[in-house]
Amino acid sequence: MVSTGPGYSAASGDTLSPVAPGNNLIKHGAVLFSEKAEPYDSITTLVSDIEAYIHRYVDLSDHFRKLCCYYILLSWVYDAFNELPYLRFRGDYGSGKTRALFVIGSLSYKPFFASGASTVSPIFHTLDSFRGTLVFDEADFRFSDEKSELVKIFNNGNVRGFPILRTTVTNDRQFNPRAFDVFGPKIVAMRKAFDDQALESRFLTEEMGQRSLRRDIPINLPDVQKEEATQLRNKLLMYRFRNLATAQIDDSLADHTLSPRLNQILVPLLSIINDRALRADILQAVQSFDQKMYQERASTIEAHVLEVLRDLFASQQGPSVPIREIAQGVDQRFGADYERPVTPRTVGGVLRSRLRLLTWKSNGVYVLPVTEREKVEVLCRHYGVDAGGHAASRGE
Repeated sequence: MVSTGPGYSAASGDTLSPVAPGNNLIKHGAVLFSEKAEPYDSITTLVSDIEAYIHRYVDLSDHFRKLCCYYILLSWVYDAFNELPYLRFRGDYGSGKTRALFVIGSLSYKPFFASGASTVSPIFHTLDSFRGTLVFDEADFRFSDEKSELVKIFNNGNVRGFPILRTTVTNDRQFNPRAFDVFGPKIVAMRKAFDDQALESRFLTEEMGQRSLRRDIPINLPDVQKEEATQLRNKLLMYRFRNLATAQIDDSLADHTLSPRLNQILVPLLSIINDRALRADILQAVQSFDQKMYQERASTIEAHVLEVLRDLFASQQGPSVPIREIAQGVDQRFGADYERPVTPRTVGGVLRSRLRLLTWKSNGVYVLPVTEREKVEVLCRHYGVDAGGHAASRGE
């Protein structure tokens, strides 16, 4: 048997075999497939059917429900692109995030269902073997080693060409390094957020449980839901047959008012949408994600240091700014946000380790040279500090 990934071309003498129907993952419904390819009238009607299905069982905001419809379509042609966003439902228990995960995940391309109770090794193997959509519930790990392994999957899995290397042992006890391909769509439910801001920026997130649940949504999923999901997967398989060869990135859809990361993950999604008005609608919906990301950055000590530093640069006449003055400014403006006084040592660590700015010692005092001004301006934009030097989270 030859393992076939996207773009695989069979050579003479190769034998191609499907996964056995008795495979444990398939037998227990951990991975779902289409039964056959069924026709649909148009992409518009297909999206309408998907949206109606989601609306029956899940309470989402109107913008995010429509975004989910196109994320499902994207999952069926994801291998035509090199970057992908992730979809996430975040909220406390009882907020409906697991329901949303299951209902929407059931329509995705070869969905593989896993949870925080799973060990990470089978996730590597399953993603590499099936090349489908990871649908992951309770992505909040208690133990750092498990969380670290999961984070590696998410960090490497939204860009093509970054497999995860693992050493396996052969039957004759030889160590054999192997690359696991984890690139593909991922739909996640979790209670909190990841510590890594770079990882957070890969997600398009719906905050669950922030409004009253619609009364027409069934408390328990009826049996007919599985039948509806199967019928839609059959149509989505036809969508893949019709559109995979022509799906391609449209760089002209990048919106330069958004962050580079959000553009990177959003353009593939916009590229499969033909309706210009709908593209504008989705762009409007995701602007809140970008704004929230800036607000979260703007509440960090990095943003506070940058705000003070920018003001000091504006009034500075000499060749450098003493780190002691930066620390005093942060302590005066934001001291109430911290349990302890902000010291020059703390600020120096932020400047060097987190912001990667150059500092040196001059006449026995650590300083930041004004030659770093251009870097500071770029960092201010990145951390949501506006031209007047005010962090976005302060609302000034």
